[in-house]
Amino acid sequence: MSDRSGTLSTRVYWVSTSLLALAMIGAGIQELRHAPDLVEAATGLGYPEYLLSILGIAKLLGVPVLIAPQFRILKEWAYAGFTFDFTGALISHTIVGDPLEVTAPSVVCLVVLSISYVFYRRWRDSRDGLTRQTASSS
Repeated sequence: MSDRSGTLSTRVYWVSTSLLALAMIGAGIQELRHAPDLVEAATGLGYPEYLLSILGIAKLLGVPVLIAPQFRILKEWAYAGFTFDFTGALISHTIVGDPLEVTAPSVVCLVVLSISYVFYRRWRDSRDGLTRQTASSS
């Protein structure tokens, strides 16, 4: 039974992380391009246009860290960075009174990020448990 739940946890982790990675690649590219709708949104929230470049680079750097199985400490920072990005966007849009369809992407990304993180921890802990068991039985 635990093998089945481990497999399910691994699948949920990889599906949620892959969805998040794809979304962040798309968003990062659009931010680096300074897509007109993003420039309008950023300036409408009171942010300078150059912030899009910073966010785009950060997202594109965060994606491989989330996907790579190593880099545990960097991975925790990437999860934190994405959390700051999504909560900042959600709060900013809410403060200026943007409608739900504008704030919804931030909420969806936060949910997917949360699922990815919870199942990353389960996946990592199960891998570590197997590694410790294998090392102690040798």
